[in-house]
Formats: sequence, C-alpha cells, structure tokens
Amino acid sequence: MTDVSVQKPSRFTLLANPTRFLALSGRAQPWIYAAAFALLGVGLALGLAAPPDYQQGATVKIMFIHVPFAWLSMMVWTVMSLSALGTLVWRHPLADVSVKAAAPIGAVFTFLALLTGSVWGRPMWGTWWIWDARLTSVFVLFLMYLGLIALTRALEEPGKAARPAAILVLVGFVNIPIIKFSVDWWSTLHQPASVLRAGGPSMPATYLLPLLLSALGFTLLFFALHLTAMRSEILRRRVAALSRLAARRVEG
Repeated sequence: MTDVSVQKPSRFTLLANPTRFLALSGRAQPWIYAAAFALLGVGLALGLAAPPDYQQGATVKIMFIHVPFAWLSMMVWTVMSLSALGTLVWRHPLADVSVKAAAPIGAVFTFLALLTGSVWGRPMWGTWWIWDARLTSVFVLFLMYLGLIALTRALEEPGKAARPAAILVLVGFVNIPIIKFSVDWWSTLHQPASVLRAGGPSMPATYLLPLLLSALGFTLLFFALHLTAMRSEILRRRVAALSRLAARRVEG
C-alpha cells in the first residue's frame, strides 16, 4: 500500500484564495483600525504637549505628522514592489490587487508629505519650495504614483494592466534609496537622519516617543486602508465578471 502524505496548505496559499482573503481581512480590519487610532491619539497628544524647540519653536510639532507621511510615501512603494514581485515571479492572484489598491493611498501620503514639508519649510527656510535633492526626488515619487494610478485604470481588463504596472513599480523602486540617502549624497536643506542612524536617535525622548507612536499609528492606518481598498477591488472585479457573464448569456 502506498503511503500518500497530504501537505497542509501554507498561509501564502490560503491567502491566494480571494474568498479566504476576504474572510481573514474582514476579521482583522477592525482591530487594525482600533490599534491605529489608539496609537495616533496617544502619539499626537504627546506631540502637542511636547515643549517648543529652542530653535524652531512650536513649528517643530509639525514633525509628528510630516515625518510619518514621508516615511509612508516610501514604505507604500516598497510594499507595492514586493507585490509586483508577486505578480511577475510567483503569479500570486492578489498581487496586482495589492498594487492597484495601494497606489492611491501612497499618492495621498506623498502629497501630504510634500504639503506639510512646505508648510514646515516656509518659516525655517524662508521659502515654500526649493528644488533640492530630497524635495525633487519626493516630487518625482508623487508623479510616479499618479502615473501608476493612470496605468492601472487605463485598461478595463485587470490582467492586461497587471504586468506593465508591476514593471513600472519595480523600475520606480530605484527612487526610494535616492530619497532616503539624498541628504547624505548631496548638499540639501534637509537635516541628516535623526532617528535611524548609526549612533542612535539624536532627538530627546519628549520628541522621539510621540514621533515613533505617530509613525506606528499611521503605518497601521495604511495597512487597514490597504485591506479595505483590496477588499473593495476584489468585490468590484467580481461584480464586473458577473456583469460580463450576464451580458454573454443575454447575447447568446
């Protein structure tokens, strides 16, 4: 008698099933939203209560939203790059859904990073905008988000847009290290990294703690919004598929 072993499906395989993904994400969503808003509430409250900076005064407090927005502008594109690999390498059926769902959220975070940076820069630098390396590379990232959104919506059939969108995301990933290390490679108005640095954070705990809590809260908020957008895209595709099937039956 031949011994046939049954291999248990991996989590990766289970999540490849849209129905399974909808069920799991539906249970996780409320908890992620709750954790995000709790962390944001505490982090932003501590940020507002933080003392003014001896050089920048109260304007330094915009850091507690600007830095998380800037961080997420890069992180969202990194998440999309991993999803793009899922499309091109592993043929994961939800990978292109992830890319399409994340792009508008990343575009909003990038726009908010540019906006809050401009507001912060006006009293510090005496200008709303300057074409230095960091600002220019983030602006290019914003344009890349807009281009990706246009590409994913230009073709009605999701399968036709998935591959070119994935290629665009992976090619555009080269801009992420440029943004990150622009302050080290070129002379810019931005200060060097003050949190993730070799010698440890250079800011006091009264600023560091609310900044980390706000960054974590906004990060969880992104993942919650991403799940919501992915669920909406899956349901939209199902409705579109059913509509096409019904149209074929009427024609037949």
